[in-house]
Amino acid sequence: MWRVAFFSLRPRSHFVWMDSVPESAASVKKILCEAPVESVVQVSGTVISRPPGQENPKMPTGQIEIKVKTAELLNSCKKLPFEIKDFVKKTEALRLQYRYLDLRSFQMQYNLRLRSQMVMKMREYLCNLHGFVDVETPTLFKRTPGGAKEFLVPSREPGKFYSLPQSPQQFKQLLMIGGLDRYFQVARCYRDEGSRPDRQPEFTQIDIEMSFVNQTGIQNLIEGLLQYSWPNDKEPVVVPFPSMSFAEALATYGTDKPDIRFGMKIIDISDVFRNTEIGFLRDALSEPQGTVKAIRIPEGARYLKRKDIESIENFAANHFNQEVLPIFLKANRNWNSSVAKFIMEEQRLELIRLMEIQEEDVVLLTAGEHKKACSSLGKLRLECADLLEIRGVVLRDPALFSFLWVVDFPLFFPKEENPAELESAHHPFTAPHPSDIHLLYTEPEKVRSQHYDLVLNGSEIGGGSIRIHDAELQRYILATLLKEDVKLLSHLLQALDYGAPPHGGIALGLDRLMCLVTRAASIRDVIAFPKSFRGHDLMSNAPDSVPPEELKPYHIQVSWPTDSEAEKSSLNHPHHPES
Repeated sequence: MWRVAFFSLRPRSHFVWMDSVPESAASVKKILCEAPVESVVQVSGTVISRPPGQENPKMPTGQIEIKVKTAELLNSCKKLPFEIKDFVKKTEALRLQYRYLDLRSFQMQYNLRLRSQMVMKMREYLCNLHGFVDVETPTLFKRTPGGAKEFLVPSREPGKFYSLPQSPQQFKQLLMIGGLDRYFQVARCYRDEGSRPDRQPEFTQIDIEMSFVNQTGIQNLIEGLLQYSWPNDKEPVVVPFPSMSFAEALATYGTDKPDIRFGMKIIDISDVFRNTEIGFLRDALSEPQGTVKAIRIPEGARYLKRKDIESIENFAANHFNQEVLPIFLKANRNWNSSVAKFIMEEQRLELIRLMEIQEEDVVLLTAGEHKKACSSLGKLRLECADLLEIRGVVLRDPALFSFLWVVDFPLFFPKEENPAELESAHHPFTAPHPSDIHLLYTEPEKVRSQHYDLVLNGSEIGGGSIRIHDAELQRYILATLLKEDVKLLSHLLQALDYGAPPHGGIALGLDRLMCLVTRAASIRDVIAFPKSFRGHDLMSNAPDSVPPEELKPYHIQVSWPTDSEAEKSSLNHPHHPES
């Protein structure tokens, strides 16, 4: 009698022991022993309990075995390009090239099955418990002003193109006007964002819109949705989620998507240095919106090396053109900032009190315009967290899920390329805050919006807003403030004139959410067939070239770049290894 371990149910990765009977042992043994790994084998026999003491409680099928009568090799597997075991290291390019094999791994099976379970629970919560209607919206649409770049699809009409929607935004608003007052969709969305890390040209979002709702109503719905669909093997979701204004998030964490699992908050220490003799601090405070900001790295002097501090200084200089000073107020270090000796005793004591500085703490200090100083310290806060965790300090518990609503965003931001012009902070359909509507006509840059983001562990997983339902207000914002061509949105503006109800909604990024829930290294690990870093499908080699004769019906032809243009393009978009 002999035993062999083998995958009997490959999709579930269940191992089943098989116990051959004497009369068929030789033939069965030959088939099973000679079959290459990952081959498909059909066996028949009797399922029986395993002998006492031989059960395996760690396996779903650890209580049973099969007394085999026959075995047949259905399909032999050729030599594998890599072992299908989670602990075997493979390059991501190889995994994407043989994605159908990579999907057999335990982790990919777990990720995709959990994703399916959560989506099913979301459908149940929205449709069965809250009366939402699941509506599919078109994939072929027209280009939308503002926002991310869209993929173009040629049509057979000369010079006319469809666009793939970056979200169903206009359609869900039109559904509200059409009387479908609770809409939901697992929506496919498309954005031509080029080579951006951890982004996908096509992605999935849980898209939601409601009529006669306010911001609180949307937030309550989403909190209930996540609580209902949350996996049983994770810590339960606690509601309500905390909320923070955009201004507070920027001032305290230096970002609009703060990771609140750890401290190291930004502190305004401008008042400490009002009468300072330190030149660059004095100069910064003399400028409009000039501030002095600092963060405290707990036990930084103990865990960070001199090269780490130098790396932090270089990071700030290279990425933000911002000077950052490391100061040791209670730790004796000969690599203290040269500025530290100019800090008066009174200022030193006030800093220790204000920032609650302990032994071995390091203070990172910077000065400049409020937003720039906060943003640079916000990035350095995360850099320092990475460095501390490399040294063994646990700051961000991976098993902890910290949700946060960020609210009261500005309605507009100045354009980077032309600060005198405005662009939408969210999208042009976002309603202004009721208290700020009068500022639209005098100081639009000061208007707050009814836009809200949902953040989880420092990643934005959702965003939404209450929409503009008044045609004249929408037209004014598009044409006068954003200087967009309203003809592109004539259908929506016309629809708003036919009794549009107040409405609002949100979209949850399903890929990002699942990446965080499963603790995956990349969103590509929670998508069955993702694109590479450069937007390529390494399995099928898409995108692919098309013969000229197939382009003729669309009245387009390929204009190949010259050598100089190709060289310029390679400089603007440096080559990255496929991953």
